[in-house]
Amino acid sequence: MAPIQNARVLFNSVPENYPIPGETTVYDTTQTIDLEAVPLNGGFLIKTLVLSVDPYFRGRMRKPEKKSYAVRLNLSIYGHGVGLVLRSENPAVEVGKHVYGPNILHQEYVVLKELGPATVLEKHPKLPWTAYLGAAGMPGQTAFVGWKEYSDAKPGEVAFVTTGAGWTKVIASAGSEEKVKFMQSIGADVAFNYKTTDTREVLAKEGPIDIFWDNVGGDILDAAIEHAAINARFLECGSISGYNGAHTPIKNMSMVVGKTLHIHGILVFRLLPKYYKEFYDTIPAKLASGELKYSEDVTKGLDKVGDVILAVQKGTNKAKAVVVVAEE
Repeated sequence: MAPIQNARVLFNSVPENYPIPGETTVYDTTQTIDLEAVPLNGGFLIKTLVLSVDPYFRGRMRKPEKKSYAVRLNLSIYGHGVGLVLRSENPAVEVGKHVYGPNILHQEYVVLKELGPATVLEKHPKLPWTAYLGAAGMPGQTAFVGWKEYSDAKPGEVAFVTTGAGWTKVIASAGSEEKVKFMQSIGADVAFNYKTTDTREVLAKEGPIDIFWDNVGGDILDAAIEHAAINARFLECGSISGYNGAHTPIKNMSMVVGKTLHIHGILVFRLLPKYYKEFYDTIPAKLASGELKYSEDVTKGLDKVGDVILAVQKGTNKAKAVVVVAEE
């Protein structure tokens, strides 16, 4: 078989503030691949179907000398995705199966030497693969394991969730009216746009809060500390307000002591082994039946990844951001 195009999205330059499509990331079509002859070396070849774009991408766009999980310049970016297995030399990965994991390169075809953190996944027949990058995937897993492990939620308590919803009495905030309407539709008791409404005024009226799920950080975290109840639990999942150059200092840290707050950082991969079976035994079925509701912002085309990354960082995406690369 003659080689065919294997388009990819390259990390091209380190952004100073927001990532710039076409500069920070570049859509490249110069690479080719021979699907029948490309060496597998004991691994397997997948066709990329869907890719997740998440807030943590910005943390990877660091200078080469930075340690941690930085992406290397001039190589494909990577993240959570789902791919169809086309060829395999790995007995644990059969042709025709689907692989889901955090190590999927943003390119049309990928050779993986081993599963690593990825897994062979069976899809619920009533769910699309895109759902497995949102509510039935890593973001849903993060909410599931973090809440179960740390919230200690009790009837009658007040929870404040940035960019979301939850149990007990729920105060929820988001950055657009469309997202506010969605949170209202899934049962949030109080939903507001933090860009047009004073968070402190809402919390002063509806609090004090017993549980705070934080995806934003910055001044909203400061406001939550100010309006927290004694012994409140803070579940720190992200701080996107400081990802793109603007860092708001926390002024109320002394209240952490005075209110004896419990602060828990959440990384899904450290907790997921404990809850993996329970999550997949329950959540996909509840999503498929409509018992649990979810929303997606689906973009078609690998060439649009840079635009979607920027949208997620600015908060202009309408829901969980997913890029469809190809159909099966």
